[in-house]
Amino acid sequence: MVRSSADAGIMLQAISGLDPNDPTSLPDPVPDMLRDIEKGVQGLRIGLDDKYISENTDPELVASVLAGIKTLEGLGATIVPVTMPDLSGYMEAWGVLCSSEALAAHESTYPSQRDDYGPWFQGWLDNGAQVTGAEYAKANNVRSACRGLLNNIFHDVDIICCPAMTSPPFPIDLEEMYGPSFLLDNPHWGRFTVPYDFSGSPSISIPCGKNSEGLPLTIQFVGRHLSEPQLCRIGHTFEQTTNLADFRPDID
Repeated sequence: MVRSSADAGIMLQAISGLDPNDPTSLPDPVPDMLRDIEKGVQGLRIGLDDKYISENTDPELVASVLAGIKTLEGLGATIVPVTMPDLSGYMEAWGVLCSSEALAAHESTYPSQRDDYGPWFQGWLDNGAQVTGAEYAKANNVRSACRGLLNNIFHDVDIICCPAMTSPPFPIDLEEMYGPSFLLDNPHWGRFTVPYDFSGSPSISIPCGKNSEGLPLTIQFVGRHLSEPQLCRIGHTFEQTTNLADFRPDID
């Protein structure tokens, strides 16, 4: 969305805060996202679960993320071993919630204008229409449990560090990207994103290197609720130390 962590802070500053048209927005004053951005990471506690980040993850990506964590440790951060909770079953719950909530968002045009939608999204909304109240309630309970499990992790650390995806970028067409086969054939694709979507935990993803094919690799930092200024700070510190924010892959 932006070129740097500082830019992310500027954008977030502009869009945060109370919106009278959105009852879910927070009334609290918006903190200055950039006030401490040059403060560094001295004393910051970064949670790391080696098994969590390496299981079913591309080895080159794992190595790059671990190197990035080592860089932050050299800048004064404290690496804290953690054991991530078992979040099995969240992908199914995500599909239930995502499809049914998408249906609710499109109720003014779906199914009345169904033919104007692409074939995959038609199917996705049809799936949402088949979700029962009991299934939605069960999936929402999974989301609440996920939030509680992750809150326990943040008792001991300030930040959780992990990849953003399980693999480097790969060729894909629109049909695959938005088709059900992508979700079914890639069961681990959302392992590092969906839990934090469920829990409402803010996160920032930034470049941490490139693999042997020259493709960009990404490190992700996840924080407690309302820790966005801290995430901008750690991202900025990493970028200033590594100069990886300026990396651009060759595009034919």
